[in-house]
Formats: sequence, C-alpha cells, structure tokens
Amino acid sequence: MQPNHKDFWFLPLGGCGEIGTNLNLYGHAGSWLMVDCGVTFEKFRDESRAGNRIELPDPSFISNRAESLVALIATHAHEDHIGAIAHLWDQFQCPIYTTAFTRNVLLRKLRDKGVDAPVITVSTGEEIQLGPFFINWLPVTHSTPETNALLIKTSVGKVLHTADWKIDSAPIAGEPFCPSSFHALGQSGIDVIVCDSTNATKPGHSVSESELFHGLNGRVAASRKRVVVGCFSSNVARLQTLGNVAKVSGRYLGLLGRSLRHMVSSARAAGYLKENFSCVDNYELGYLLPEETLIVATGSQGEAGAALHRLALDNHPDVNLSAGDHVIFSTTTIPGNEKQVAGLVSALSARGIQVTLADESDVSLHASGHPYVDELKKMYQWVRPRLAIPVHGEERHLRANARIASGEGVPHCLVGKNGDLFDLVSNKRREGVAKVGRLWLNESSSRLEPVIAV
Repeated sequence: MQPNHKDFWFLPLGGCGEIGTNLNLYGHAGSWLMVDCGVTFEKFRDESRAGNRIELPDPSFISNRAESLVALIATHAHEDHIGAIAHLWDQFQCPIYTTAFTRNVLLRKLRDKGVDAPVITVSTGEEIQLGPFFINWLPVTHSTPETNALLIKTSVGKVLHTADWKIDSAPIAGEPFCPSSFHALGQSGIDVIVCDSTNATKPGHSVSESELFHGLNGRVAASRKRVVVGCFSSNVARLQTLGNVAKVSGRYLGLLGRSLRHMVSSARAAGYLKENFSCVDNYELGYLLPEETLIVATGSQGEAGAALHRLALDNHPDVNLSAGDHVIFSTTTIPGNEKQVAGLVSALSARGIQVTLADESDVSLHASGHPYVDELKKMYQWVRPRLAIPVHGEERHLRANARIASGEGVPHCLVGKNGDLFDLVSNKRREGVAKVGRLWLNESSSRLEPVIAV
C-alpha cells in the first residue's frame, strides 16, 4: 500500500488513543515522512518484578516500506517522542531532522546504543524539502525547549501538526508563544490540523512556567533544613527556575540522577542554563549544611532505582535525608503511577521527612506543557482548518478535543486510533489499515520482544 500523487495520508502507529509511544506517518506521492518515534513506561506484567519496562510502538508497517521513508523528524526532546529512535533506527536507515537542543539529547542516546545515524540540525522557522514534502518548523511553547509544530505541505494539501504545545507568554527557557504566526497560517489557508489532546478535558488555561517561581521560592524559604525538588529532567525551564530559587535563597544547588546531568549538559551546549545555575559536585552534598542545600532529583513518578526512590530508602550513595528535610514534587502524577508515588511519599513521611505534592498545593508548583480548553479554542479560531484530527490522548481526550474543534466551527473532525488511515483529501478514515502494537525492551538480553495482550 503506497500513496500516489493525488493522495495525502496520515497514519499513526503510536500515540493516537493513548499517551506515549508517539509515531506518526504522512504519505504522499509514493513517499512516507515519519514524525516522532517515542516510548512509554509500563509496569512489568510479572508482578514479581518491580519497576517499569520500556515499551515502543511496533514499526513493522513502515519498516517494511523503509525504502520509501524520506526522513524522521523529531519535534522535541521528550522520551515519548524520541525515546524509541535509538532502538528502532536500524529498521529505517533514514536521516533524522531536529533542532539543536533535541539533537544534543538524541545524539547521546544514539551513541549509548552504538547507532551511527545522521542527525541534521534545523533552525526554528526554517523550511526544507524532504522528498515530496515541504516542511516549516514553527516554534511553540512546551515543557522542554525548542519544541516545534510542523507545517507539512504537499501539492494536494497543507497540514499543521501541532506536536505537544501550550500557549505560554513567559516560558523561562526559549521564546514566548507567538499567536500572530498561527493567525497568519489561518489566513494563508490550512486544510488539516493534527492536534495535541492531552488536556482537552481541563477547562481554562494552563499555568505559565513564569508563575512557578513565587510558589517554589516560598516553599524553599519556609524550609528549615535540606530541600529536595523532584521534577522531570527534560523540563529545562523548571531547572532554570530552581536555579533562580537557589540563588535567591542562598542555597547550593545539587543534581541527583544521571538523566538530569545529561539533560543539563545538552541544555548548556544549546545555550540554556547559562545564568544562576552553578551546581556543586555530588560528593560535596553530604558535607554541606542542610539549610544551605537545594537538590533537584529524578524519580518523581516513583520509579524504582531513581534518585528519589533511593533517598526514600536511605541508600543513596551521595546524600542521606533526615527528619525535618523537605521533599517537593514539582510534577503532577501521571495516570497509572498513583500507587508508585503513594509508596514513595509513605516511605519519606515514615522517616519524618516533610512532603509537598504539586497536585495538592494551594500555590502553583508545577505547570503542564499541554493546552487546556481555552488554548485549544484559540488555536482553532486562528488556524480555521477544514479538518481536525485529535491525537496524543486516550479516547476521552480525543473526543473532548473533537467537540472543542466542532464548537469553534471546524467543519470535519475524525477521531480514530493507531493503525487507522486518515485520508486528508477526502476527510475519510479507514479503520485498521496498518498492523500496530507494542514491543518491549528486554534489557537483560537487549532484545525487542512483542507485548502479549492479556
């Protein structure tokens, strides 16, 4: 099955009807373009095994057509968008295009796996041709720098692929969201929007990253002893805010977690975290006075073996927490991780360690990277597409997003799932065209194995 010059297809192999494992295909004139290739983390089916395993989308549909795959575009540096590339690229053998920060993050992953893939740096706002596709990189704000929406143009239509986004006028890291750019797109005529649905059930507008300094600084200032903040390592803006808090509070800043140090290195190489972000070495953290210390740690979702988990069990090699220390979760709990997070909180609390959860705080300690209802409405008002296809969400999120689009006057909405083929010319959807599923990474053997449905 190959598209001809009159066709323009969208075919998700992952990330449509679920959150994570994003892998999107566009087809036109005998060629395919891949947008993102990510992972998710799921609990082991075997209850005797602790922790999570890495799961990836089954790429066999496009692997069997790799000679027609012109490129893979990585929209941003989150694991659910780039985490599978190093594991699957050998099946594609195509060039990868992305911006500087994401390239830095991705190259480390590729090198760790011994994968010598060509990664080409693209500047935000640039337009390039990849086979029969003309691509414009459009900057959006999200919870990691240099996230880009894509304007994908062919001879038979134009698609806005939003990737993950929100409207943030003060994102801390990177440029603010530019509404006029998307209004101009609508003026020029957009046929289809493929749109992030993660927060389509949440009313109002997301919190700006710039609003978090006050809440985080207040919590740190009120803490009498050591403070540890759990956050996602890829949230460079949050890291910068915590660097600013450390500076204002007169505390030394430390980092616990390999992924954090890798992300900081990648961010600095791309020009971020240049001010108020001087970190002490880990071996010094145990010797500093607790009231002089602010530590950023990985593991806010309760991941076994991560820094926060080891701190809770009192077996971290660099730092031992004591009663009266304060752990702040500057994240929300991802659905499915409630039990793990609750266990982590219980272990910390049992040792007399104060715990503050962003989910339960009366001041803002976390900001989502995805659009709420009012932001989605604005996007549809600006872009005015003929067809809306919600992605990046479970079915309830997709349907909520479709209702918003219809309410803003979008004539056609198609809600589907992985493996469905969306005809962007005729506004039709064909169910189950492509084989889909998941693979999981058996780290003991370094092999990819099929996930068996239960």
